[in-house]
Amino acid sequence: MTTALAPAPTRPDTAARPLRIGPITLAAPVVLAPMAGITNTAFRRLCREYGAGLYVSEMITTRALVERNATTMRLITHHESETPRSIQLYGVDPATTEAAVRLLVEEDRADHIDLNFGCPVPKVTRKGGGAALPWKLGLFREIVTRAARAAGEVPLTVKMRKGIDSDHLTYLDAGRIAEDAGVAAVALHARTAAEFYSGHADWSAIAALKDAVTSVPVLGNGDIWSADDAARMMAETGCDGVVVGRGCLGRPWLFGELARTLGGPAAVAPDAETVDATLGFVAAAFRRHAELLVEFFDDEARGCRDIRKHVAWYFKGYPVGGELRASLATVSSLAEIDALVATMDLDAPYPGAAAEGQRGRAGTPKRPALPDGWLQSRELGAEASTALADAELDHSGG
Repeated sequence: MTTALAPAPTRPDTAARPLRIGPITLAAPVVLAPMAGITNTAFRRLCREYGAGLYVSEMITTRALVERNATTMRLITHHESETPRSIQLYGVDPATTEAAVRLLVEEDRADHIDLNFGCPVPKVTRKGGGAALPWKLGLFREIVTRAARAAGEVPLTVKMRKGIDSDHLTYLDAGRIAEDAGVAAVALHARTAAEFYSGHADWSAIAALKDAVTSVPVLGNGDIWSADDAARMMAETGCDGVVVGRGCLGRPWLFGELARTLGGPAAVAPDAETVDATLGFVAAAFRRHAELLVEFFDDEARGCRDIRKHVAWYFKGYPVGGELRASLATVSSLAEIDALVATMDLDAPYPGAAAEGQRGRAGTPKRPALPDGWLQSRELGAEASTALADAELDHSGG
C-alpha cells in the first residue's frame, strides 16, 4: 500500500534536528509514547510507514518478562521491519528490573529500553509504582543504576512525570539521578500524577529539566496534537525531541508531519506522497491499521474487534454519520470494513479544526492513590516495602 501524508504546517525557522539516543541516531527527534492496548506491533508498523522516529512498545511488566509469561513474550516480539526495536519496562524491584533488562540484552530482543516512572493509573501508583516511585530517591536510584549497568551498550532511557502532585515534585531530582546513573536520555510528561491527563501540560517544567540535565538529551511530552505543537515545544523549552502519545490516536500520519517539520525530507517514509487528508485518505489508513491488527493477532475476528476502539479517533470531525460509526464499531471482518468504507463520501475534504485538538482520555485532576504513609519520607520504609511487594503481581505484561 502506498501511504500518504497530510499537509504539515511549515515553520521556516525549524531546522532539521536528528536525535541521538546512545548509538541510535533518529532522522527526526520523535518518539511514540507507549500506550496500553494501542502501541502494539500493528500500530507501530503503521506509524513507521509515514515517517522516522522511535516507536516504543506497550509497557511490559518486568516480573512477567522474567517469568516468561506467554502474553508478555508475544508483546515484546517485533516485526522484522521494525528497527530500532524499542521496549518499555515497568518495574519496582531493582533485582527484577535488572534481570529483565539483562534478558532483553542477552537474547537480542531490543535496541532500546525505556523505564516507566510516569504511569498515573491508580492501580499502579497505589502500590508505589509508576509516577509514585521517584518519590523514594534511593529506590529510584538503585533501579535505574542497576538497569543501566545491565543494559550495557543498549541505550536505556527513563520516562517520568513532574511528580505526585504540586507539593511533591520529583522530576528534577529524578532527572539528575538518572543522568548520573548513565541513562541515554530522559523524557518528561509535564503533568503530575494528580493531574492525570487533565488541563494543560506545564512545558516550563521541560525547560527546567533541560537546564538541570545537561549531558544527555531531554525529551518533552504533553499536549502535542500537531507538528506545529512539537516545533513550538522544542523552541520554547530547548528540549532535544518530543514524545507523542494521545495526539497520534487515529492519526498515525502525524509521524509523517512531524518528520517533515522536525526532520526534513530524509526523515519521511520513501514511499509516502503528500495529499490532502480527505475522508478517503483517513479510511485507507483505518483499513490498513485493521489489516495489520489481523496479521498481529493472526485472527481476523480479533483484529477487527481491536480496531473498533479506534473508530471515533480516526473519523473525528469527518462526515461519518452515527449509524455508520456504530456499524464500524461492530465489524468482525475486513470485508465488512471494505463494504462500509464503500458507502462513504471518500472525496469529502479535510474538515480542519473539527478534526484537530485533543483526543483520547483527559478527565479531571484527582488525588493520587498511594501506599499508606508513602509521602512521610523519601526513604523506603517497611510499610512501603510491603506495598511494593505486591506491585508486580499483574502478569498481563502490559
